[in-house]
Amino acid sequence: MSELLNKLRKNTTIKESAILADSKFFTKKDMISTAIPAINIALSGKIDGGLTPGLTMWAGPSKHFKTMFSLIMAKSYLDKYPDAILLFYDSEFGTPQSYFDSVGIDTQRVLHTPITDVEQLKFDIMQQVNQLGRNDHCIIVIDSIGNLASKKEVDDALDGKSVGDMTRAKQLKSLFRMVTPHLTMKDIPMVVVNHTYKTLEMFSRDVVGGGTGSYYSADNIFILGRQQDKDGKGLNGYHFIINVEKSRYVREKSKIPIEVSFEGGLSKWSGLLDMALDSGHVIKPKNGWYQRVDMETGEVGEKSYREKDTNTKDFWLPILKSKSFNTYVENTYCISHGAIVHEEDTVAEVYADLDEDN
Repeated sequence: MSELLNKLRKNTTIKESAILADSKFFTKKDMISTAIPAINIALSGKIDGGLTPGLTMWAGPSKHFKTMFSLIMAKSYLDKYPDAILLFYDSEFGTPQSYFDSVGIDTQRVLHTPITDVEQLKFDIMQQVNQLGRNDHCIIVIDSIGNLASKKEVDDALDGKSVGDMTRAKQLKSLFRMVTPHLTMKDIPMVVVNHTYKTLEMFSRDVVGGGTGSYYSADNIFILGRQQDKDGKGLNGYHFIINVEKSRYVREKSKIPIEVSFEGGLSKWSGLLDMALDSGHVIKPKNGWYQRVDMETGEVGEKSYREKDTNTKDFWLPILKSKSFNTYVENTYCISHGAIVHEEDTVAEVYADLDEDN
């Protein structure tokens, strides 16, 4: 260690300061895999990846499964840490106990905190995270900030005033500005449900509501799209698309499909069939039928499957264990972390060479 570096380390007033190579904030982050491979891919770009500490946001219109995705992630965290607690902030009261039961969350491990305005959320959440330590296992879910009013908006209504409220976006920005360092420094994952609105451009696009505060602070922002799954008998469910709006791990604008049916719920193997067809691990010999391919030998499996029959562990386990399929997924979705600046001549050296040539 150099003398200057040692001097700076001793003089700092911040106890968490450390040599970057040894800093606990830059070591491998805690990663919580969910039971749904497609969600793991959206979160990390890897089949066996998952949720990391920091801010993750699910945004979209009403009835787009945002709360359920959040609870699935919370369930995975609670499963990994038997002593973990879910701190659930509720502003919409649209999450009945049956939602928690459907994903297997023990409600005895959930602290339900009702909130009525942004300031109330900000004050309480800062009290909570300020008291947490790095070894305290807690996951925070906010459902939601989309329709959460500011205190000024509430007070104006009580006073009979109809003036516009310009404080809400500032208060939300203040909330995320304050809480974000705690999430990283204390290994706390926080999942936020939000709404979207359409822009007024000729070709409108979905934009996350609530101002820029959450956008700047978030590690992941997913905007959900939805299509109906219909047949001649009626509506069977929905095909959701996870649009990666922002990510520190996954290529932005990636689209990851998720299927939810009224009968079977969320399909664990959603999205994988399209990926396997693209990678060549599955082929479609004729319309409506699928076969697996051993990529090491190039042999096509003898058995053919209908699409509904591919939604099984037996079908997917050999593919998910394949190194080539995992490599394909990572190459398709992960952000590259190669060198940005390559070792080449400096500008001065280039000009010196040009002068010599002239």
